This record gives sequence, structure tokens and C-alpha cells, in this order.
Amino acid sequence: MTATSSGTAPAAPLVDRRTWPERLSRPYPLVMGVLNITPDSFSDGGHFIVPADALAQAKRMATEGADIIDIGAESTRPYGAQPISADEEMRRLQPILADVVSLGIPVSIDSMKPVVVAWALETGATIANDVWGLQGDPDMAGLIAQRHCPVVIMHNRDRADAGIDIMKDVTEFFSRSLEIASQAGILRENIALDPGIGFGKTQEQSITVLARLNQFKSFGLPLLVGASRKRFIATVSPSEPDRRLGGSIAAHLIATKAGAQVIRTHDVAETLQALRVASAIWDRE
Repeated sequence: MTATSSGTAPAAPLVDRRTWPERLSRPYPLVMGVLNITPDSFSDGGHFIVPADALAQAKRMATEGADIIDIGAESTRPYGAQPISADEEMRRLQPILADVVSLGIPVSIDSMKPVVVAWALETGATIANDVWGLQGDPDMAGLIAQRHCPVVIMHNRDRADAGIDIMKDVTEFFSRSLEIASQAGILRENIALDPGIGFGKTQEQSITVLARLNQFKSFGLPLLVGASRKRFIATVSPSEPDRRLGGSIAAHLIATKAGAQVIRTHDVAETLQALRVASAIWDRE
């Protein structure tokens, strides 16, 4: 451990041990800001690969009111993403993660690799976001149970299949993930479910999942929705990723009305404003 100039050791990062229910205490959802430190993410790949740019974006989202910053260093876009090693993933994260943690906002680590998640939690991240819902790596569930940290279980598939009942598939996936979580000793209050809009789904299936989102409330767990800039928006209104703000907000407001309690977005200020206004209006119904 390296001493500071005053001769004292640097303080260990504060650990936010709140469960999901303890975080969800207001009438509109938490806003999770997306920070991709990747060259190939579908919407903002390469924009924040330079540490100074990534930190500036994290500060911007913090100022705009983000409740959580979700940081990822490996693209998980459905088409064309290049897998990277754990060493490369941590190499991208190392110059920036501690600085983002120091902003004082809970940080979520978006990774499918237990070794990366473990390192990020040791560095100060407090939430694990697993795009394979504890079903990708057999060591992930044990790690989450050991660290007693909140986790996002996301539905995913190796490929989209237009012939399946997507609601049945997501429901069965969640049931398997929750059984894995239970066997590992993960507390249910540490679990949020993400139906994985755009992951392993046709564009029509993503729309169906959003339209029928309230069915997943039967699990009795918080729902996280990340529809931000997703491709399905362009099937309704042709547009490039950075021109899909309106569609993203529309999808997120509909998801909120259906029970979503965490919204993952690239556009924090606009999304938070929409959620606050919608909440105020719904409160008068």
C-alpha cells in the first residue's frame, strides 16, 4: 500500500452495501448512466476510450443527476462486438475506475468475467451488471454471493430466433438464473432483473418485451430497462443511434409505467427530466 504525502495510507473506497429495495425510495426510477470505455460499442464506441474523456463524461452524468454510473470496457453489442481478454478489459478500466468511484456515486461494473468484476469491486464498484444473468461463467454467482453486492441479472441469448415465444424464453431464463443465485447464496434483495432489450432478440421481440414488461413483476424483484438508443427504435422511426433520444425516452416512460424501477441510459439529463415530469403527472391521476 502506498502512503500519501502526509504519511498516511489512502482511505479504502467506501462500500455501498444498500440492497435494491433500500435504493428504490422515490416515486420514479433510478437513472443508471452508461459509460462505455470501448472502441466498438454500438452507440458511443471510441468516444470515451481516452481516460480524460471518460472521466469528463462521468462527471457530466454525475452533475446531471445520475444515481448510478455503469462502466463497461468490453462491447456486448449483439452484432460485431470483438471479445477481449480479462487482462485487456482491466487494462482499459485501470486508468479510470478509481477516479469514477471517487465522484461519490455508486458505480456498477458491466462485465461478464468474474475476475474483472472481483477486481472492480475491490477498486470501489459496488454493483455487478452481468449481461449473461449468472449463466455465462459458473464462478460469477459464487463471487456475487461472497461479496454480498447488488447484481443485475440480464436475459441474453447466443442469437435471436424469431420463431420462439420471447416472453416464455425470458421468464424461463430468469427462473434458471434465480435458481443459480439461490444455490449460491445470493440474497433476493440484492437482485434486479433486466429483460435485455436488443440482446438475443429480433427488433419485434424487443418491442414485445417492452409492451408486456409488467408480466415480469411476478418475480417480485426490481426491473431494470435499458432501451437507450437501441436498434428497435430505428425499425419504427429510421434513425442513427445518436438520433434516437425521443424513441429512447418514449420506451423508458412506457417501461416505467409498466413497473421498471431502474432506467439505464446514455442521456441522463433528458431521461431524468422526462421521468420527473411523467411522475408528477401520474401522481395526479
